[in-house]
Amino acid sequence: MKNSTVGTTEIKPVETEVARSMKQESRDFSRGRFNKVIIKTDRTCSDPIRLIGEMAGVCYGADTEDIEKNFKRGMNCLKSQHGRTFEFPDIYMVLEGYSARVIREFYTHIGGSPTRLQSSTRYIDYAKKGFDYMIPESIKNIPEALARYKALMQIIRETGQQLEELNISKEDVANILPLGMTTTVVCKINLRTLIDMSHQRKCKRAYWEFRNLFSDIENALSAYSPEWNYIVQTYFVPKCKYLGHCPEEHPCTEDNKEK
Repeated sequence: MKNSTVGTTEIKPVETEVARSMKQESRDFSRGRFNKVIIKTDRTCSDPIRLIGEMAGVCYGADTEDIEKNFKRGMNCLKSQHGRTFEFPDIYMVLEGYSARVIREFYTHIGGSPTRLQSSTRYIDYAKKGFDYMIPESIKNIPEALARYKALMQIIRETGQQLEELNISKEDVANILPLGMTTTVVCKINLRTLIDMSHQRKCKRAYWEFRNLFSDIENALSAYSPEWNYIVQTYFVPKCKYLGHCPEEHPCTEDNKEK
């Protein structure tokens, strides 16, 4: 793959060994599983900048058959913050091993009519199958707290089994499942929503698991193609960098120069 250059902007190819690794694994869970973001490469375009330029070119009555012109036009749309054009590149991905709690927060980002499916608590019998769960570092680092946390999770599973033995349906038993239980989600979301998400979730005041989740999304997209890598590195920033100041009533203690 050749480098793409427009003006003084050069987008370099992603290293081969990185591009091969589409599953970004990180942070361990209680039973050895890993959480990861998987980009559905057969559904997600690898050239989002050119797609933006092609779609914008239709409105301008421009030549949309010229790939280089589409790329240059797409770069101009990004730099000019023509946000509506950012809604054309859709990202299809699987989020695996994140807590139900953080997925609830993920669902609050609804720009561009995203869609998603999540592991069912109605049809999957977690009482029999068991469930993995997230352990916060604050709990993991204190032996007594960790022991109590794990004991509670075991009580929940055993109670679920006991309820099912009393002929309570698995969909009703699912009401006792914890927010810390990990889950799997397949979703479609557009670039504009992800850029907005970055402003909120890369902030140091954001929930730590969401910061980890968004970092995994960044890594997976960066590994997918040079154009996605450029977008991630250039436009996925916390709101303090985007606005030039922190709008929070109680800002983090990060030095303003670093923001």
